Amino acid sequence: MKPLFFSLGSRLQLMVIPDSDAHVNGQTVLTNTYSIFTDAASGDPRQSKSKENSLHLERVTDPDYFGYLTVLNSKFTYTDDGKKHLSADEIEQLIEQIQE
Repeated sequence: MKPLFFSLGSRLQLMVIPDSDAHVNGQTVLTNTYSIFTDAASGDPRQSKSKENSLHLERVTDPDYFGYLTVLNSKFTYTDDGKKHLSADEIEQLIEQIQE
């Protein structure tokens, strides 16, 4: 999937990758999760290629990984699954930007 880039305040630059699954018939379907990483390459979408390989692993060890957001019935849930963590305010800002 194509990465999304967000800025939280003036200091935190994030790359958010909407996760998708390929079904047996070859159709790509969104799974309603968003993996969150540091935007280390200033908005260059090519950086997402190396991250996409580890999205569905049991444990993501990428040092730029913050975890993921899950959307269920229009409600977002943050899973703090990475080496870095988002604060409650940062999560709220990110959800607002994704919904725009």
